[in-house]
Amino acid sequence: MIMQGDSMGKKPENIKIEITDGLPIEKALRKFKRLCDTYGIVKEYRKREAYLKPSVRLKEKQEAALKRRKKAVMKASKYSKKI
Repeated sequence: MIMQGDSMGKKPENIKIEITDGLPIEKALRKFKRLCDTYGIVKEYRKREAYLKPSVRLKEKQEAALKRRKKAVMKASKYSKKI
């Protein structure tokens, strides 16, 4: 298995997996998919798939934060009533 890029948090330019005679193709594919998930390649691709205006991106970010806060408050109030 060869990965280009350093361990300082940079994303690799290319992800390469050498397939030898002893490594089944299914196992190599699983390893490749795991590496792609680790480096966030699919996430980055989906993010770049469509352009969002900065105002829309900010609005979505604020809505997600509000949703997280509401969820945390609901969870906290749910457990505090039981005590």
